[in-house]
Amino acid sequence: MIRLPLLARVIIAIVLGIAIGQFLPTGGVRVFATFNGIFSQFLSFVVPLIIVGLVTPAIADIGKRAGKLLLIAVAIAYVDTVVAGLLAYGVGSVAFPNVVTSVVDVHVKGPEGIEPYFSVTIPSMIDVMSALVFSFMVGICVAYGGHQTLKAFFEEFRKVIVMTIKNAIVPLLPLYIFGIFLTMTHSGQVGHILEVFAWVILIIFGLHVFILLYEFVVAGLVVKKNPFKLLYNMLPAYFMALGTSSSAATIPVTLQQAKKNGVPGNIADFTIPLCATIHMSGSAMKITACALTICLLEGIPYDFSMFLHFVMMLAIVMVAAPGVPGGAIMAALAPLSSILGFDTESQALMIALYIAMDSFGTACNVTGDGAIAVVVGKLFENRRVENTEKNS
Repeated sequence: MIRLPLLARVIIAIVLGIAIGQFLPTGGVRVFATFNGIFSQFLSFVVPLIIVGLVTPAIADIGKRAGKLLLIAVAIAYVDTVVAGLLAYGVGSVAFPNVVTSVVDVHVKGPEGIEPYFSVTIPSMIDVMSALVFSFMVGICVAYGGHQTLKAFFEEFRKVIVMTIKNAIVPLLPLYIFGIFLTMTHSGQVGHILEVFAWVILIIFGLHVFILLYEFVVAGLVVKKNPFKLLYNMLPAYFMALGTSSSAATIPVTLQQAKKNGVPGNIADFTIPLCATIHMSGSAMKITACALTICLLEGIPYDFSMFLHFVMMLAIVMVAAPGVPGGAIMAALAPLSSILGFDTESQALMIALYIAMDSFGTACNVTGDGAIAVVVGKLFENRRVENTEKNS
């Protein structure tokens, strides 16, 4: 099981949870409820450390590459990521309530009758918002202050966090998700939840296609080229990401196709690897849509101001995602808990729903990187022309 991809393990966990939950007695369900209680405490303890360990060196690394090219690329990537998240909120706030109507009385939490045999309390060393502020403060200071000792410390700490995610959290996640679906099945909730999730996944897929279309329409207008041809040229990167679920592994293909779209080599060589780190439009859209679904199921308020805050913070913390298993959703656990108030069971459902569509989000991210590279290339081409005219 450990050698299977995470997506396959999660799917197996969900299927087994639903199947076994049909006949397992309450005493057996309580065994897994006990494990889930302990693991959820551990997850709550680790989330702030994930933020410190991943966001701090990521901010420090981005901050080193100062210059107008960096600022323009970062601004475009950030705005596009936020727009994608808000688009998911806008569509979801209209479409999802109708989808969830059939399960208005169903909650994702387990019934009161299924209690763990015992519980363990693991207090967090630091709360999530403090971890975020600390990460930005230290990351920026390391980037511009040249604190090499501190930089080396946080790079080592990042390795500790990545090792913890790879060897403790990710291997146990399927068992945790199994426990969640086992409990829901035992209490008769799972059918309604899966029906809602199926509709949400269809809507998310439609949104992901729409995001790609508007990104390349904007890029086509900027460079005065056929947007559909630009998008067609990026399809090899899209399918590469779909197969690998990795932005980093797709960088060579994305670079090749961006240059095929007319992006100057030096611009593409800088913009594409950078956007693989900071441009997460597909991931932001998926996470926002899934979060809104959980809010509706749980009866959590989902007003625009709260989700605007959530999406803007999400677009920042996801710079820690590349290179980490399930990086985007792991980084998202912080704003999910601190801004939306999600408990660990709701976070587990978020993880399951997100991983089920992981490759589509990655494909949307890297394909959109090509659109950003086209726009940045055109902007700097115009700047060079202006400078040439001034010098002459």
